[in-house]
Amino acid sequence: MTEAVELKAATKIFPGGKRAVDGVTAVLHPGEVFGFLGPNGAGKTTTVKLLTGVLSPTEGGCAVFGVDPGAQPEKAHALSGVVTEHAQMYDGMTGLENLLFYGSVFGLRAGEGRERALHLLDQLELTQAKDKKLGTYSTGMRQRLSLARALIHRPKVLFLDEPTSGLDPESAQNVHRMIRDMAQEQGITVFLCTHQLRYAQEVCTCYGLMDQGKLLARGTLEELRGLVRTGVRVRLRASRGTAAFQRTGPGEYEAQVESEREIPQMVREVVAAGGDIYHVSAALPSLEDVYFALTGHRGETV
Repeated sequence: MTEAVELKAATKIFPGGKRAVDGVTAVLHPGEVFGFLGPNGAGKTTTVKLLTGVLSPTEGGCAVFGVDPGAQPEKAHALSGVVTEHAQMYDGMTGLENLLFYGSVFGLRAGEGRERALHLLDQLELTQAKDKKLGTYSTGMRQRLSLARALIHRPKVLFLDEPTSGLDPESAQNVHRMIRDMAQEQGITVFLCTHQLRYAQEVCTCYGLMDQGKLLARGTLEELRGLVRTGVRVRLRASRGTAAFQRTGPGEYEAQVESEREIPQMVREVVAAGGDIYHVSAALPSLEDVYFALTGHRGETV
């Protein structure tokens, strides 16, 4: 089976010697939603430009469904959809006209393009604005239309850069749902660059953590948790605690442990000390916890 996306020791060195991408190797399977995470300047955007043929690697290589985007950009573009943070379309055309134009660029017949455009406008709650000039659209509406433009030709890989930027919470949730559905039902591979770690944890099935041009780690959240010793946070609601717990409020206690296996004994100790327990919960490290543990960028902009 041909992999959806491959990076083979991909390196990009700009004039002056800056290694924006430094020997990155990774494979994405069809249908994965890949969260590409890292601080500003980590090399995320440059990596996407290599995969979409905007830049060519200085060393190594990359492929989209077996196609080298640098050598065969037209084929790579036919397989890919791209959404950047700042949607680039034509302000003097209506939303529908923009989609029909881009559909024709990708070779869709007029009837097919119109049917596809109307379906996407409906999915992204833009039907009422389809005949309005793009120049009148809000930032959120432009972002949704940009997603429709990227999907008009049914790409096999979707590259997204902050796709929910400028969206209200309800529209953002709708986009989240679309991304998950496209991956699960249509097998589209999603390569998602985002600064929003909590959002990435909701949407993505696997992750890659970039820093200073290098891929520090790649895997599912479970696999990434195995790389760091962040432990488990235990929360307790009880009439009293023990020395293992720190009191955080009236009848509320918290402790940090290495493993969930420690929790039963801790509970038994509270009961043995005469405590009544009303609630126990364990919180595994979030993607945010893992990210900061691996990169050391806590407190900085992600």
